[in-house]
Amino acid sequence: MDDFVEGGEVVSMGNISKEEVKKEIEKLRKEIRYHDYRYYVLDEPEISDAEYDKLMRRLQELEKEFPDLVTPDSPTQRVGAPPREEFGTVRHSIPMLSLSNAFEETEVYDFDRRVRKGLNGKKPEYVAEPKIDGLAVEIVYERGLMQVGSTRGDGEVGEDVTENLKTIKSIPLKLRDEEIPPPRLIEVRGEVYMRRDDFHRLNQERERRGESLFANPRNAAAGSLRQLDPKVTASRPLGVFFYGIGRVEGREFKTHWEILQSFLKWGLVVNPYVELCSDIEGCINYFNKISEIREKLDYEIDGVVFKVNQLEYQRRLGEISRSPRWALAYKFPSIQATTRIRDIKVQVGRTGALTPVAILDTVEIGGARVSRATLHNQDEIERKDIRIGDTVLVQRAGDVIPEVVKVIKEKRTGKERKFELPPYCPVCGTKISHPSGEVVARCPNISCPARLKESIKHFASKQALDIEGLGDKIVEALVDKGFVKSISDLYRLKKEDFLTLEGFAEKSAQNMIDALERSKNTTLDRLLYGLGIRHVGQHLARVLAERFGDIESLAKASEQQLLQIPEIGPEVAASIKDFFTSRENLRVIRELEKLGVRYEKREKPTGDKLKGLTFVFTGELDNFTREEAKEKVEKEGGKVSSSVSRRTSYVVVGKNPGSKLDKARRYGVKTINEEEFIRLIS
Repeated sequence: MDDFVEGGEVVSMGNISKEEVKKEIEKLRKEIRYHDYRYYVLDEPEISDAEYDKLMRRLQELEKEFPDLVTPDSPTQRVGAPPREEFGTVRHSIPMLSLSNAFEETEVYDFDRRVRKGLNGKKPEYVAEPKIDGLAVEIVYERGLMQVGSTRGDGEVGEDVTENLKTIKSIPLKLRDEEIPPPRLIEVRGEVYMRRDDFHRLNQERERRGESLFANPRNAAAGSLRQLDPKVTASRPLGVFFYGIGRVEGREFKTHWEILQSFLKWGLVVNPYVELCSDIEGCINYFNKISEIREKLDYEIDGVVFKVNQLEYQRRLGEISRSPRWALAYKFPSIQATTRIRDIKVQVGRTGALTPVAILDTVEIGGARVSRATLHNQDEIERKDIRIGDTVLVQRAGDVIPEVVKVIKEKRTGKERKFELPPYCPVCGTKISHPSGEVVARCPNISCPARLKESIKHFASKQALDIEGLGDKIVEALVDKGFVKSISDLYRLKKEDFLTLEGFAEKSAQNMIDALERSKNTTLDRLLYGLGIRHVGQHLARVLAERFGDIESLAKASEQQLLQIPEIGPEVAASIKDFFTSRENLRVIRELEKLGVRYEKREKPTGDKLKGLTFVFTGELDNFTREEAKEKVEKEGGKVSSSVSRRTSYVVVGKNPGSKLDKARRYGVKTINEEEFIRLIS
């Protein structure tokens, strides 16, 4: 960057004067302070984390280039927002700092180089942890008893939420001392969060009561903890993971890993995915691994955290005004962003459901370009007061269809237009129906081309019959040309039919015929899912396949028999029964069988010894393969899950068990060895 002349003269930063830089800095500070207030105090953010990070990084860059413009009240010199006046305050004996962020792999390697340079070339170990998207808290324990609990606040002073924290059952009021006695005094730090399922249930309850909805689980956790009445907090399903310490008296630790292991012995919950990495390459591998399982977790994370393990090294590295030099947050790509709704269109699904879809100004979310988002139904549009032209917060998680989280009403200009569903199907022109008690409007015409196209796309999807190469455009062309008038017609297609479609040659046409032939060998659950029975998703399709073993038995089942399955309620039972009483549906199933679609029939349970019990296996078994053990459980009416939850009945522990054993211990789930398992099933 070019030098500039002091003393009021215009200086060059490219073509930007120092005075202009000063104005930009002040504008950024004002904007960041506003968003801090919306995020920390009101729990009503207007922008995504990625957009906030962009503002902060720009301010940091400018202040780094012009250090004489840094002021004590700049957002870069503090951690968060001041505490609410309604609560008492707690001053942290050691400041609760925030972390420096990295968004690219090169920034992680730069961090490691800075660490090693600060340690005169010594190579540190790192502890890697998921970065929980919740609310940071500190709890003071004296002689093992909980004394004071507070939020991070501005890093120096937090809100006194002691009584509210006491209502969270995963926080011990007294530390365990069976294995090692806790210190005379210790300040433990953690993150309060809310699980995804609990968040959705809470929002549904709030919607029924006509209350405003939380934007995401982080806001729900923060709003729940910041209740003046602890009874309200007690009614909210909050959890906590502990990750660090403040002041300690009466004990010395050598490593961060030792702290976490001590937490477990004292009854403090530590995230089960925490790992010790020998070098920065191990940290990168950890990030990639957590990225893959991120959407399978039952709580939100927005990245991972790397910390130098050796506490002596941490002390030598020290900290800057806002963050420690020995820790780094490596953030995932954003799953939320703000954009504008250009228009609202209506899509017709395979069940005839009419779904309004927002056409957006294209925005990047989670590494993908997003230009459309579901609005679900007319009631949802009215509840959120969504209008054409609105600026909105859009969310995308994994492969889930993007959705509009909330409207940024402060951005309205008065030119926005309200939207209403049309009275007729936009594809076939049939008058739409709106069944009593349902929020979804439907096209009742079973011959509607849009319904047929969506049914075929669903049938051919990877989770169903997995017909490789049969994409949306090909399906639409096959229906438009009249080659396919029902699902079963797919297996009547000839190579010549594909050759009439644009883009097909001899080889590609033969490839499609081969893919159709391969898809004929499937499983019952895939076929049930592919048939598109209303309310039957992948999980329930597996449940039905395991319970009935073949389509004939399922088709003959009464609603009463279906209602005996724990996962099925009256509405789902009626939907399944209706599907199998439809002559057209039975005709399609018979046609599929005639055309060679087949599945391996499952054995039905022969006993009920394990009925109602759920098993998880970890480690190597001597007498069974995993599949054989699963069959044993299912034959006796039990279930096998791949993950441990508080609803798990038994964790069967073999040789060299994995992290599932640790999770079972944390959740208090009963563990048994292979001999005990054999006694249970024999």
